[in-house]
Amino acid sequence: MITLKRVYEKPSKGDGFRILVERLWPRGITKERASVDLWLKDVAPGTELRKWFGHDPAKWEQFCKRYRVELEQNKDAVNLLKQKSKEGTITLVYAARDEKHNSAVALKEILEQL
Repeated sequence: MITLKRVYEKPSKGDGFRILVERLWPRGITKERASVDLWLKDVAPGTELRKWFGHDPAKWEQFCKRYRVELEQNKDAVNLLKQKSKEGTITLVYAARDEKHNSAVALKEILEQL
């Protein structure tokens, strides 16, 4: 099972294996407070795509398509996430304020389709 949680929310036992899926470390969060088991920077959108998107909901569909193409070039990270999700619950931890239009949401949808 794959779940999502903002890094600013309190971790819980139900989170399972917590994976930070951001290229940059979240502002104002210590490693202890983030309580992540793995920081998988390489699965996050590239800098160019991230800046182009800018969390603009109007660009969401195009962002998801471009992100999927990036992930196809990063099969090792994707395979690691798929394997971890087969072992038990994983929580993709993200920093974005928008809980509906962020790379973790897109990543979860892509992983569930594979």
